[in-house]
Amino acid sequence: MKILSFVASLLIASVSLLAGSGAANADNYPSKPITIVVGFAPGGPTDTVARVVAQHMSKTLGESVIVENQTGAAGTIAMNRVVRSPPDGYTLSVGQWTTNVGAVIANPVQFDVLNDFAPISLLTSSKLLIVARKDLPANTPRELVTWLKANEGKANGASVGVGSAVHVCLLDFMNRTGTKFQLVYYRGGAPAVQDLASGQADVSCLEGGQTLGLYRGGKVKFIGVASKSRWDGAPEVPTLAEGGVPGVDIEFWHGLWAPKGTPKPVIAKINAAVVAAFNDPDVRKRFKEIGHTVPPREDLTPEKLYAHHKAETEKWWPIMKAAGIKPQGS
Repeated sequence: MKILSFVASLLIASVSLLAGSGAANADNYPSKPITIVVGFAPGGPTDTVARVVAQHMSKTLGESVIVENQTGAAGTIAMNRVVRSPPDGYTLSVGQWTTNVGAVIANPVQFDVLNDFAPISLLTSSKLLIVARKDLPANTPRELVTWLKANEGKANGASVGVGSAVHVCLLDFMNRTGTKFQLVYYRGGAPAVQDLASGQADVSCLEGGQTLGLYRGGKVKFIGVASKSRWDGAPEVPTLAEGGVPGVDIEFWHGLWAPKGTPKPVIAKINAAVVAAFNDPDVRKRFKEIGHTVPPREDLTPEKLYAHHKAETEKWWPIMKAAGIKPQGS
């Protein structure tokens, strides 16, 4: 009995020591640089959101917050890296509609997107717009439909990976309008925009912020907003529905996640750094300049991110499956 009692005491002491160690690690967090992994090329909207927020987080947390780009499979390769990382708060994921809703349907993944990541906070949201090369002979949604039908088999659309918001938007546009055009897939929004601006691509459905400068400079043209409401970044541009072509309504939202099992005190510290970033007038101004909306303070919680993410999957997964979108190669 004495031996059993001694062993039990040792086990209790060990558990207490481990618990104390975890608390101490959380108290000392961060003690080294933090990496935010982005699944798309530099210069795209997700990369921009990550870098603006990371720069401010570095000030709040007192350690460098580094953004690394790891492209491929519509962002799911980057997500796989994060989900396999130690749950210590030093490897995070900035994702969005594509990575956390669409791509996990269109690509074979070995994780549960809702339950294998620890939500931290919603980030910004924006609109998707049907964008065309500047010299395309169509200026309205109806005119675009007419031109596409007249050039069936010749026109092309710049997409960003199977299952991306861009991909789903373009498919929905074709289905609603009875048009067909070849989809060309890029590893991120930035290279797709480059080909659109150079005239190599005819049309796309892109996040407004990454194309706003080109639109204002006359390098591309906006055909219509793929939403129920107009976009503050270019309020003169009508919605697709206003132009006679009811369009898909995709909110291009971003969020921040950590691997499942990351201690709650660590999640709370990262969340506080995000809140501090969005409270900074310079950060809010930067996002307003590129047409991104900052969530209200009450939505900047892990619980709100999880609820929003879950609602988006419940809305879009049945639609995507009905459209025949499934893991490539299956």
